[in-house]
Amino acid sequence: MGILSWIVLGLIVGALAKWIMPGKDPGGIFVTILLGIAGAFVGGFIGSAFGLGSVSGFNFGSLLLAVGGALLLLWGYKRIRAKKEG
Repeated sequence: MGILSWIVLGLIVGALAKWIMPGKDPGGIFVTILLGIAGAFVGGFIGSAFGLGSVSGFNFGSLLLAVGGALLLLWGYKRIRAKKEG
């Protein structure tokens, strides 16, 4: 996948992750894209490690792995922010 494809996938995945796990999160569209791109990498890595496949383009399996990775990152980010604030 090219860089533009990763950005588009990151935008979609980041938006889905924030929609699934709502809450007060700092950052705008740029953070959403970065979260989605990083989530795609994390989801692909975890999926490959467990034999579930990898993020290989715009297909349903890749989208699920990427969203799962983004949700994992968002959950971790919220936990870290909560510890710093409280």
